Amino acid sequence: MSRTTISEHGDARVREDGADADGDGLRRASSGVALVVAAGAAALLAVGAFLGLYVRPTSDDWCALWKTRDMGVLGITADFYSTQNGRVTNAFLTGLLYSDDMRGPKLLPAVLVVALGGGLFFLGRAALRALGLPRPPAAPLVAAAALLPALLFFAGTRSYQVLLWAPATISHTLPSVIGLWAVLAAARAAHGGPRWARGAAVGSALVTGVALGMLSEPFTLVAGLLAATTGVLCLPRLGWARDRYVSTWCAAACLGLATGLTLLYTSPGARWRRAQHPQEPLSTAQIGETFHDWWRVWQTIGGQGAYAGAVAVGVLLGLALVAVRPERDRTGGRDRPAGLPPRRLLRVVALLPVPLIALASLAVVHGLRSGYGDTGWAYGRTWTSFLFPLLLALCAYGTWGGYLLGRRLLAPVPRPAGRAAALVAAGAVSLGAAAALVQPVYGLTTATVVRSVAWDQQNARIRAEAAAGARDVAYRPLLIGGLSEPLFASSYQRDWAARCTATYYGVDRIHRPPDTPRTP
Repeated sequence: MSRTTISEHGDARVREDGADADGDGLRRASSGVALVVAAGAAALLAVGAFLGLYVRPTSDDWCALWKTRDMGVLGITADFYSTQNGRVTNAFLTGLLYSDDMRGPKLLPAVLVVALGGGLFFLGRAALRALGLPRPPAAPLVAAAALLPALLFFAGTRSYQVLLWAPATISHTLPSVIGLWAVLAAARAAHGGPRWARGAAVGSALVTGVALGMLSEPFTLVAGLLAATTGVLCLPRLGWARDRYVSTWCAAACLGLATGLTLLYTSPGARWRRAQHPQEPLSTAQIGETFHDWWRVWQTIGGQGAYAGAVAVGVLLGLALVAVRPERDRTGGRDRPAGLPPRRLLRVVALLPVPLIALASLAVVHGLRSGYGDTGWAYGRTWTSFLFPLLLALCAYGTWGGYLLGRRLLAPVPRPAGRAAALVAAGAVSLGAAAALVQPVYGLTTATVVRSVAWDQQNARIRAEAAAGARDVAYRPLLIGGLSEPLFASSYQRDWAARCTATYYGVDRIHRPPDTPRTP
């Protein structure tokens, strides 16, 4: 027989077995919906990972291939530092990746998919543990860990560059993956590791920061701003953190990022690159143009409704959290999760992501305008640096909203109709976001596979002609992903891609077949 209890307020009678049944039902239903979302998003990611096998050289690939082959890993690293852009870490990773011709770039998309999805799953578990929340069923966490990378890779304007083109993924996608796992390592050291682990984590943050500072300027700006803010919020006097570990780790990360960026900025290669695009003194007009470019970036991002899926999958996770809350919490108790900061700080933390991401994106847009001129804002591959924290923030907002909504639907009196409506709405939006990515993935698949077939045929012909002694071979540009191809510059002397392609094939020059148009 069931027995009734009175909540601590004394005004609501709830059957314990009934509450358990409602919680179990919510848990099963949220897990079922989440599994469907996870399956759809994982299928998209699997296609993206598999497409890596069809990646063929284009744009910067040509230069990276011959430089790695002829100079070696250390040689291309020195070349980047001295004559290109100063990105030492970028060059070193490029040399490693292209050491076996195109095998590395073909495997990199799969590595990114697995590393990002796995990292997000463990980040979700670590965040819930830090906040004193229970571990939900695996399905909602898996759904979030699958849908967020799918949105990052396929919902933007440059899917090919963000996932499949190695020079861009090394510079703008890989840094987020490295930063994610660095945070996970720090969290692991804080919970359950040996005493020396914290010191090792702080030292690793410094070294990793230096490496990231010489890998990607946009990511350095975004990560530095987020780490500095987190370090201030986690000072013990504010009442959230019990010691200085988090603040010390963030300070070490910021110091490393600043050191790496300084080494990059002062390198001969970076000075040469700035000389190609001399910067004009900052004026009111330039500031206005920067804000205009920044607004166009966010108009583009806001026009993609699929990003709403990040909020929806967070709601699914929040509802699942309610289903595993202790009985007292479901029957009207007012216990707050132990890891939450004081209420005054909680309001600040809840509001901070919006201005922080806005400020970080503005810094990135200003850097793009300085480096690439009026069209710099359109380099969508660089948006990954702030799109990734944006998706995390949207998912966090959705989780918190779903958690609050779920508590209202289960206590003090369960509301099955409201619970069903919330699950259906969150599931429908999440599935809709995944469905919206099907067409971009289909287009990406078609373009990548078709180009690979045409490229393989042309590659076989060029190699045969070069082996027969030809010194000037025909090359038909094969455009993909909005990237430059050889023989589309105004003159051969300025056509760096054509010269790199000729060097890669071991010929003196390449030329355009007579029937090839000059503009795409």
